[in-house]
Amino acid sequence: MTATATSVDESDTSQPAAAPASGVARLVRLVPALVAALSGVLLYVSFPPRTLWWLALPAFAGFAWVLRGRGWKAAFGLGYLFGLGFLLPLLVWTGVEVGPGPWLALVAAEAVFVALVGVGVAAVSKLPGRPLWAAALWIAGEAARARVPFHGFPWGKVAFGQADGVFLPLAAVGGTPVLSFAVVLSGFGLYEAVRLAVEGRRTRTVRRSAAAVALLSVAVPVVGALAARTLVSDKAEDGYATVAVIQGNVPRAGLEFNAQRRAVLDYHARETERLAAEVKAGKIAKPDFVLWPENSSDVDPFANADARAVIDKAAKSIGVPISVGGVVERDGKLWNEQILWDPTKGPTDTYDKRQIQPFGEYLPLRSLIGAINSDWTSMVRQDFSRGTKPGVFDMAGTKIGLVTCYEAAFDWAVRSEVTDGAQIISVPSNNATFDRSEMTYQQLAMSRVRAVEHSRTVTVPVTSGVSAIIMPDGKITQKTGMFVADHLVQKVPLRSSETPATRLGILPEIALVLIAAGGVGWAVAAGVRGRRAGDA
Repeated sequence: MTATATSVDESDTSQPAAAPASGVARLVRLVPALVAALSGVLLYVSFPPRTLWWLALPAFAGFAWVLRGRGWKAAFGLGYLFGLGFLLPLLVWTGVEVGPGPWLALVAAEAVFVALVGVGVAAVSKLPGRPLWAAALWIAGEAARARVPFHGFPWGKVAFGQADGVFLPLAAVGGTPVLSFAVVLSGFGLYEAVRLAVEGRRTRTVRRSAAAVALLSVAVPVVGALAARTLVSDKAEDGYATVAVIQGNVPRAGLEFNAQRRAVLDYHARETERLAAEVKAGKIAKPDFVLWPENSSDVDPFANADARAVIDKAAKSIGVPISVGGVVERDGKLWNEQILWDPTKGPTDTYDKRQIQPFGEYLPLRSLIGAINSDWTSMVRQDFSRGTKPGVFDMAGTKIGLVTCYEAAFDWAVRSEVTDGAQIISVPSNNATFDRSEMTYQQLAMSRVRAVEHSRTVTVPVTSGVSAIIMPDGKITQKTGMFVADHLVQKVPLRSSETPATRLGILPEIALVLIAAGGVGWAVAAGVRGRRAGDA
């Protein structure tokens, strides 16, 4: 028996032939490891604050080259090196205030997912249509990372590096899974095109079917993105609203600012009153509502009369509703809460953050971690509780969907606000803990992708910056500096229609995961047939 030619492509011209065991040969064997790590670094460089989104394509082309034809052990190691090259610099901000331990532990764990994807990519690397299976496997890895462990950590989705790229409109087609898939597919297709060109020059022949797959893997995502631009619009469907975003600033950067909670509240009240004075003087249009950031009132206004009086005074000065980010203790539990504050009625509605941050807002495995390092447990003395319902505030007739900081990384958390009726999305955040790191710009790029994904204006009020107003087409129209007190006021379009991505929800991701499973299944079956043929 022999394996059929349509099941597996047995040629493997991309790998060097065996060489004598010499120093040069050992160096040659290190080349794939070096390329894997450098390809990961290249993927990192494609992310904000840089606008080099296109570097993601050669990054995945390099990833494809090192994995082609590898056994599972080599593929796991090479995939892990790619993951380290990507995630070590991307997530360095996680150690800004707590030291390198948590940063290195997080990267070491997250890189395992990339390593497992590497094993899968190597397995499908000889199948016809290999870029399709390989790209779907990457999406399966992103889907897993977004869910486990500890409710997931989707930071570093390829889609979040594409806010300035030509593929961005695809977010409106199928959300971040489709956007990521298009980029990765193009990268793997780029490798196939280069490989076939090199092989064709050497052999003077090129298999038409393989060349067609390679070219389509690049052309289809690009053409699809150009066609999807018709889904991206900043046209008002429900009129306009004038929004004000407040950035009060903090006394100083770092975790210590939490010890100065009253000062942070005063800063945001003062900036709101300054806005009110400008409105009264006719220098700026009066907003319909005002948005404060996460942690703008870490002094519980329900338990502290002084804090309540400060917010009341600010709300009355501007004369419109304010969404206040508060830390609230209720029934013995701690909540990261957005509070709808009416200038005459006071607090009228609340939204409790649902996707809370592990090791920041709650501490998993507290007893084990405390035994390793008691300093970590002292930093998270009390766990925040997890909200259960979407948060859509009716502010002066406009429906505002609240997505608090870390939640912006999670597809479901943003989509639920839109399907619950949000005409605008607000992402109140607190980035002061992370100083001037790239984290702020990475998160801002997420909000730009979300704007296109759901065709909504997105506002980003941040305690210390960068605060911004983003149009439904993903363009930033206004933004602040970092660690300054400032406010932004703008008339923005209100929209209520749903994009295909909003309507489809998780279905595109499920379809891509099933494609990945089909590719792995085919590769395993082909391997079994090949071994049986060899034994016959």
